[in-house]
Amino acid sequence: MLKLILNRILVAIPTLLLVSVIVFTLQKILPGDPVLTLAGEERDPVVLQYLRDKYHLDDPLPVQYGAWVMQVIQGDLGKSLRTDVPVTTLIAQKLPVTLQLASMAMLFALLIGIPAGIIAAVRKGTYIEMGANMVALSGMSVPGFWLGILLIMLVSVQWQLLPASGYVPPGQDLWLSLKTMVMPAFVLSTAIAAYLMRHTRSSMLEALSADYVRTARAKGVSPRGVVLHHALRNALMPIVTLVTLLFGELLAGAVLTEQVFTIPGFGKLMVDAVFNRDYAVVQGVVLVVAVGFIFMNLLADVLYVLVNPRLRHA
Repeated sequence: MLKLILNRILVAIPTLLLVSVIVFTLQKILPGDPVLTLAGEERDPVVLQYLRDKYHLDDPLPVQYGAWVMQVIQGDLGKSLRTDVPVTTLIAQKLPVTLQLASMAMLFALLIGIPAGIIAAVRKGTYIEMGANMVALSGMSVPGFWLGILLIMLVSVQWQLLPASGYVPPGQDLWLSLKTMVMPAFVLSTAIAAYLMRHTRSSMLEALSADYVRTARAKGVSPRGVVLHHALRNALMPIVTLVTLLFGELLAGAVLTEQVFTIPGFGKLMVDAVFNRDYAVVQGVVLVVAVGFIFMNLLADVLYVLVNPRLRHA
């Protein structure tokens, strides 16, 4: 197990370096100049030069990149060009919001996708399976921003059941925080639930056709016991690893949902930084997302070995 983790970490290091080079290079070719935005309307040449010297924007790109990497290694992601607030502080403020949203979305996806996949596999060839497949296809096809606007119009404006937008920290009011997160979490969970349903159905169909399941049936095990205690236990092995990878996608893919519901999370921080040409924030956010993806991949590998005893001594 330790060897597996060390190998994945060794692979992750060049991946992170490549991601950092790509992000640093691409954002430099974006149109616009952050110094002109910072200098205000007057744009005094002295102020412009002072800002360029302060943030080393006139240095060659390799020098800028090398200085940034050395700061990152020391745990310093720099400061926002607009607010002069450390990037680590901004991330620490916004990341818990997106983590709460992603956690609730994954909970909804698990509660919807896995039971639907099990039922679709058990009821193979029936109208129930057809209906489950149609719902899953709809979940993957319907744009999240459209579904979010539709829910706001129905649930919030017409029925007045839930808040239309905004965010309340759990420490301030837990019940209101959960109410404000229900709709965005459901919107974010639809595509994930569809993927989980389809993968669970495929895994269950493969497990139900295995020899050990036929043996269990021949021994007189009840249909419920065959499904829950024999087939499901083995079918969930690949699902466990899939969930960790999908959770990483939730953290990076909540941008549109946060924009629609005005949630001050990680995605909104990224969008605002791109529009404001705030290079330091863009670099820090993308780097954190990349680290999160790599960590989730590592966790998926470890979990797959843990739930599959045959791979522990491979």
